[in-house]
Amino acid sequence: MSGGAVRVLRLGLRPYAEALRVQERCLGAARAARASPGAGAGVGVPGESVVLSEPAAPVYAWGLRGAPEAEAAERLRARGAGLTAARRGGRITFHGPGQLLAFPVLDLRRRRLPLRGYVAALEALVLRLCRRLGLGAARALPPPFTGVWMGDSKVCAIGVHCGNHITSHGLALNCCTDLTWFDHIVPCGLEGKGVTSLSRELGRHITVDHVLEPFLDSFQEVFDCTLVFSEDPGD
Repeated sequence: MSGGAVRVLRLGLRPYAEALRVQERCLGAARAARASPGAGAGVGVPGESVVLSEPAAPVYAWGLRGAPEAEAAERLRARGAGLTAARRGGRITFHGPGQLLAFPVLDLRRRRLPLRGYVAALEALVLRLCRRLGLGAARALPPPFTGVWMGDSKVCAIGVHCGNHITSHGLALNCCTDLTWFDHIVPCGLEGKGVTSLSRELGRHITVDHVLEPFLDSFQEVFDCTLVFSEDPGD
């Protein structure tokens, strides 16, 4: 699974749609890098990336299944949230302020990593982060469940897309998210399961900025890579 450099794009507080646009540019760079190894993303710029952001406004997003019915969608809009479909696995969930979104754009063919192994690696990454923060009880559940859990409550959701062995989308980690937004949906289509946050579980306010460094340390360890930082998504 080891491999080279990964470019880190830290967007900060941005609209969800903008993070998706940056991800699309990264996908183009990854495809170009595969077509012309060493030159696809520009001289000295890695073909693989991870896009990090915090949604600036509340939005409900769903994957290939689970779009809300028209009446339910109108109720969600009335609460002030945006609605959007995303090209990923998984059903409807919530994204908003206080949540870390991480969209790794990795070449699984080059890494010789199967898709299920990649999802397990994302879970392992978040489990390492939780241990760094003192949350040793966090765990991953066996398939078909994904994500990272505290008891029966999910602290990190995972929903990925993989086209021609290049990944997109990724994970949403609740740091200090307003969890009441989840009350209006069945998160990820899982009846009887709850949602929690790092702040709730640790009993102190944990912001997205607090977790960025330990997240990247864990990412580097799990994917055995070096990180190249870029603040400009247009690089």
